[in-house]
Amino acid sequence: MGFLSVIAAAIAGFGFGAVWYMTLSKPWLAAAGIKCDENGKPIGNGSPLPFVLSFIAMILVSGMMRHTFALSGINTFGKGMVSGLGIGLFFISPWIMINNAYGMRPFKLTVIDSGYAIFGCAIIGAVLTVL
Repeated sequence: MGFLSVIAAAIAGFGFGAVWYMTLSKPWLAAAGIKCDENGKPIGNGSPLPFVLSFIAMILVSGMMRHTFALSGINTFGKGMVSGLGIGLFFISPWIMINNAYGMRPFKLTVIDSGYAIFGCAIIGAVLTVL
């Protein structure tokens, strides 16, 4: 059952990311410095690789969160959601900030990407504790 909860949580986190970045696509593209064509679409080869890597990352995050939750006795929806928020806010977001600061990226990019980390981890935590 643990494997299925990890996959479900990864799908939920990935799905939330799709909604998050579709909603914030224009400010994210501008903050990330990605060039767009005259139709507002990113210029490039449109490789599926970033999506594949993102889903693999969601499986890894969900799996480690499940392991941590099991060891810590986090087994309710509320505890899972709050713990996920904490992981996103206090583990992942600072790392994003460090990477973006050294890369001289706009702080707006840190805010957008950290928002996904915070709320995505909250969703993953909630899903892990209900399945």
